[in-house]
Amino acid sequence: MSDINDKPRMLGTKKADDASLGDVIDFVKAYAKQETVGPLKGAGHWLGFGVAAALAMGLGLVIILFGVLRLLQTEVDRVASGSLSWLAYGVTLIVTLVLLTITLMRVKKSTLNKEPK
Repeated sequence: MSDINDKPRMLGTKKADDASLGDVIDFVKAYAKQETVGPLKGAGHWLGFGVAAALAMGLGLVIILFGVLRLLQTEVDRVASGSLSWLAYGVTLIVTLVLLTITLMRVKKSTLNKEPK
């Protein structure tokens, strides 16, 4: 059995490796910044590139669809005038729906939640 007085302690003294309350608060703040600001910056970059890609793709598809409509109106004489003039718009609508379906099939939910390596 060891005696209580084997190691004398003085009241009011601290060990060198004890952290003060200010140090603990600083460590907690640094940890919170590391765990929140870093992922938010990554999400901001991801969203920024996603919005830019969506705008570019949308503009490109609109130009392509206008091209399809103009092609049908100029090259197919029967569609350009008369009672079938609506057919060019119908074909363009079908092409739009096909492109939309292909685009939505390419978006996979599993890739949206993937952690970066």
